Amino acid sequence: MTRITLGEVTKNSAYGIDPEDLTIEQRLNSGFILLDKPPGPTSHQIASWVRDLLNLDKLGHGGTLDPFATGVLPLMAGKSVKLTKGILKTDKSYIAVLKFGKPTSKDSLIEVIGKLTGRIYNVPPEISAVKVQVRTRKIYKFELIELSEATAIVRIVCEAGTYIRTIARDIGLMLGYKVELKELRRENSGRFSLDDCVTLQQIADAVWLWKECNNPDALNKIIHPTEKLLLDMPYITVKDSAASALCHGAPLLRPGLLDIDDKLSAGLEVAAFTSKNEVVGIVKMSKDFAEISASTNGEIGKPVMILMEQERYPPQWNK
Repeated sequence: MTRITLGEVTKNSAYGIDPEDLTIEQRLNSGFILLDKPPGPTSHQIASWVRDLLNLDKLGHGGTLDPFATGVLPLMAGKSVKLTKGILKTDKSYIAVLKFGKPTSKDSLIEVIGKLTGRIYNVPPEISAVKVQVRTRKIYKFELIELSEATAIVRIVCEAGTYIRTIARDIGLMLGYKVELKELRRENSGRFSLDDCVTLQQIADAVWLWKECNNPDALNKIIHPTEKLLLDMPYITVKDSAASALCHGAPLLRPGLLDIDDKLSAGLEVAAFTSKNEVVGIVKMSKDFAEISASTNGEIGKPVMILMEQERYPPQWNK
């Protein structure tokens, strides 16, 4: 895929801001934290605790982990909560510890793992808040890391919404005896890994430095700009004037477009960025690349979600 420039880039340094230069207040208005969830509390309890610590009205989490589970848990603040649905759809990677009802041979376990790789049925466990119904999920990779008599460590790379507890149960059904999921650690959620995460204690320490010592540096590193959540999404670049118009609910017009991908299609939802790398919001395109390239005027898309505050760019049209 190739990006094609369709307009002249003109930057007004008086308006806009590089996402990496956002203040703490701006990040809290629309940013996210990557937490290494500890065992014990629920994902909801974790989100509530961090919300209160930061004095926020709203803080959501992307991808529920059971109380005993640990690992990557994105926490979305302010307007970034709107992107929770997208985070929930990203692929996940887990390390799981399985406890068998009796000693298990390596060959038998590898055979079962092979049968549970690919497209499988994955019914939510009864303890899940999700309605129990037959559904399928894709297991991209399922590997045995270590086996010691009645305990195994496995890695599972899977489609979003896969229940690892159900996989453990199914292994038991195929082997003919009970298999329990004893430990679970989420290594990755989409592009984010444990290397990107911080602990609850690190968040608390960073908040203390900010509030008590007027030192926001640590918290600045912990709260990421919303733009990082959209790095894997198709995108377009728009002029400052178009950014302002979109923020006020206006459609995207052809003169406001700076560049697009040559594979862009009608009906596709894309992230709209400014030339300063700021995300404006999500736009649903009404024309494809060929139609847009052949035109100089007219509507080419409509905003379906706005993430930028209205006042960042001044209106550039007659009211």
